[in-house]
Amino acid sequence: VPDDPEHVIFVWVDALTNYISALGGFEEGVERYDAFWPADVHLIGKDILRFHTVYWPTMLMSAGLPLPRSVFAHGWWTINGEKMSKSLRNVVEPNMIAADVGRDAMRYFVLRETPLGSDGDFSHEGLVHRINAELANDLGNLLNRSLAMARKYCGGEVPAFAEALEAEEVDREFIGLARRVRDETGALLDDLRPSKALETLWELVRGANKYIDTTAPYLLIKDPDKKRRVEEVVANFLEALRWISLLVAPVMPDKAAEIRRQLGLGVADEAGQIARWPEEWGMLPEGLSLNPQGPLFPRIDDDKKAELLLRWQGAAEEEKTVEQDK
Repeated sequence: VPDDPEHVIFVWVDALTNYISALGGFEEGVERYDAFWPADVHLIGKDILRFHTVYWPTMLMSAGLPLPRSVFAHGWWTINGEKMSKSLRNVVEPNMIAADVGRDAMRYFVLRETPLGSDGDFSHEGLVHRINAELANDLGNLLNRSLAMARKYCGGEVPAFAEALEAEEVDREFIGLARRVRDETGALLDDLRPSKALETLWELVRGANKYIDTTAPYLLIKDPDKKRRVEEVVANFLEALRWISLLVAPVMPDKAAEIRRQLGLGVADEAGQIARWPEEWGMLPEGLSLNPQGPLFPRIDDDKKAELLLRWQGAAEEEKTVEQDK
């Protein structure tokens, strides 16, 4: 306490007030305070729930300040069913893993693997499996095959959409799937359920791959009279990629931007506004030049997997040795 060396302030009183003092003030009219307080959500570890739901609200109420709109406590991670411990040599080194597979792949796994709020079990092999099965095979393959067919059948540009977007039943079902996934994914993210949101989003990813298989543009193109139908189909699965790039951006912002770049889009949409949640189907500009850049998520083969697992699992042993030397 200033000017009173015999008394101190409880650390959590000092720490919690930083949520507001860091904004520059406690009064209306302070720009950052008006913009960011009250907080929409405090996302915290479950071990500090008491401080955020008992002490913090009490302090705010005593000062006549508004309370956070919500407080959400997440769980802890175990590793292969065991508590992480240096003595057990099983500590996860997230920065190393992110450097090896990319930040977005790491974010995807952490948010997809376990419902937020529950304790989760981290598995290095599980990470590789999701990268290969869901990121490389599902999403990455969708982007690669879509751009390849657009280049081969449509000159590497976005073709015109069908005049009646939902005239064909297969198109109507596909667009309906996209709209349902958009609405459910948004609601789940708002409800702090990212694992379920990603599970729902992947219905569209897999649905787009199924749409390509069902419409089979690679067979339709053999009939010159069906060239226009091929263009309509290509436009639809390219539009699905635009929607997916927007829906996945909260979890994988870097790869979302990469998808948009390969579609010929930037961070802004055709109206010059920062890309937002998708609204209308068929907004991908006709004639836009596509920009393929190779695999979005390179597949991890068995040799590379063995190398990565050895490296990741050895990181804990190295860290333990450093701690012992200290």
